Amino acid sequence: MIIPLPHGDFRAYLFDCDGTVADSMPVHHRAWSRAVGEWGGEFPEDLFYAWGGRPVADIVADLNGRQGLAMPVAEVARRREELYRELLPEVTLLPGILPHIEEAHRHRRSAVVSGSTRDSVLASLTALGVAESFETLVCAEDVTRPKPDPEGFLLAARRLGVEPRHCLVFEDSPLGLAAAAAAGMAAVDVLAPRG
Repeated sequence: MIIPLPHGDFRAYLFDCDGTVADSMPVHHRAWSRAVGEWGGEFPEDLFYAWGGRPVADIVADLNGRQGLAMPVAEVARRREELYRELLPEVTLLPGILPHIEEAHRHRRSAVVSGSTRDSVLASLTALGVAESFETLVCAEDVTRPKPDPEGFLLAARRLGVEPRHCLVFEDSPLGLAAAAAAGMAAVDVLAPRG
């Protein structure tokens, strides 16, 4: 089933990656859980989803504080990414998203705006066969303030030469939806119930 869109004069579609284009959140949770578990920690599923879109350094710092651990950010991030790459063949496209990616590729400007690293985003998009569908990627390395700050979405709009009011954001997390609103962009919650 295709994801319903709001009405508007949208000249660009901006897609989050994990949980929006790539149905990868369960796989990311498994990678995170294994990486954190190697340091004697836990990353409960409900907390993982509540923290969707947060930077890796913030997640590790908060888990350390909550669980009295001293996990090194760089090592946990490296190990989590390694484990995710091993599990990548299990990732699929989010149901209903492909028609919008294809439509944007043919008739609009398009970008991916993700809080993940460029390497991780490219690995996911390449594995799914849609990497060439997007004109630009705005990833963790490109911004100084993560979602819910609108910096990433505004940067994508500038790169595409489209005013924010003419951009439609596809998102799955409360932080991403808040960032879109702060950017003055309409948004689609791809996880909203569909009739």
